[in-house]
Amino acid sequence: MKYRNIKGFEIDGHLDIIVIENEDEFDGNIEKWNEILIHGDSQGLKSFANQLIYLAELDQEKVEDKYLPNGAREHLHLRPNFELSKSSTETIIGRLDSKGKKEFPINYITKDKRK
Repeated sequence: MKYRNIKGFEIDGHLDIIVIENEDEFDGNIEKWNEILIHGDSQGLKSFANQLIYLAELDQEKVEDKYLPNGAREHLHLRPNFELSKSSTETIIGRLDSKGKKEFPINYITKDKRK
């Protein structure tokens, strides 16, 4: 797979990514949470899927250091009114593992494995 030295492009069709803030009361306690909604037409969702596949299949070790330095993570910016709808929230999608070190960010907390 060839490295693409351009960030944030190639979303065809219609794609909307928004964050909804929720609040509810349970037993007298206010609970707050966010939901991320990703919606698109067929072409927009397929285009978004292609971006994710690109990131998943990229061999970061083969990318020249001038484009992706050791310890960095490949990522793509999706911007409102460019790659996304005007109503969208700017979104960055990217790799969790870093080039070279294969480390995850220090603030990453793994999910619990179900037994």
